[in-house]
Amino acid sequence: MESLDAFRHPGVLMFLVVPAALLLWTWRRRGRAIALPFDHATRARSTWVRHLLRVAECLPALLLAIAIAILAGPQSWAEPRSKRALTNIQFCVDVSGSMLAKFGEGDRYDASMRAINSFLDRRTGDAFGLTFFGNSVLHWVPLTSDVSAFRCAPPFMHPSNLPSWFGGTEIGKALSACRKVLVEREDGDRMIVLVTDGYSSDLGDGNDERIAQELRRENIVVYTVHIAEGEIPDQVVRIAAITGGEAFKPEDTDGLDRIFARIDQMQKARLEKTQPEASDDFQPWCAVGLGVLATLVLTLFGLRYTPW
Repeated sequence: MESLDAFRHPGVLMFLVVPAALLLWTWRRRGRAIALPFDHATRARSTWVRHLLRVAECLPALLLAIAIAILAGPQSWAEPRSKRALTNIQFCVDVSGSMLAKFGEGDRYDASMRAINSFLDRRTGDAFGLTFFGNSVLHWVPLTSDVSAFRCAPPFMHPSNLPSWFGGTEIGKALSACRKVLVEREDGDRMIVLVTDGYSSDLGDGNDERIAQELRRENIVVYTVHIAEGEIPDQVVRIAAITGGEAFKPEDTDGLDRIFARIDQMQKARLEKTQPEASDDFQPWCAVGLGVLATLVLTLFGLRYTPW
């Protein structure tokens, strides 16, 4: 079966019985004898000449066999290549009023979006989605490898431009909404990068562990960037730990960039072996065919059977 895989149309090879029959007939046939005056004279037998003539007579059949092989579509299989596995990364960014607090040269929101845009440059080939949340959730950019919409998002979704119902912080609602987006993508790894600065009122009474277990069952890893003073809330740390991620706290804008660089290192892109691809491989068959044809032409200039 492996030999048949070397041809796109292996059924055509059944016609090779025709040149095979011609070759068999050439070597087994006995031509009619012609009586000449010196037939009974003593002479040396030239067996090698007879074999050479038979080989020359076999060349047309060999040309036919090569033509049939070319019509069958010879192909070669390339070595399997390493392909970068897709990672579906959903950014979940807090746009509550507290994100207007000063951070570096701007506010927390501006610093977060700058760090996210830098992270996009490191992860070429992945699919990214962008979700904003407060007390409500808005999926701003669907999962896509075209990140141009990320570059345009900051001024539109700045907390100072949003209505009052985005003012609070409900991390549990936002993570559940991001989970629904990610589970729709069957291919690739799944990751949520949560950027927030507040305590969430909807993670109490064990909701943090319940949400974390749901994310874990869907193979979704959560990395949290807590961009605020004070300790990271225990619920947020627990969600990241249960899903296999980690919670970070930047001290300054440089620390924020280092955190995203660390997330990139922790969640490296996987390489998968792709299936080998078949490509046409006519060259060796054509080269052999041209060689046989050239030999046949040369034999027609003198190396042919005559009865005398």
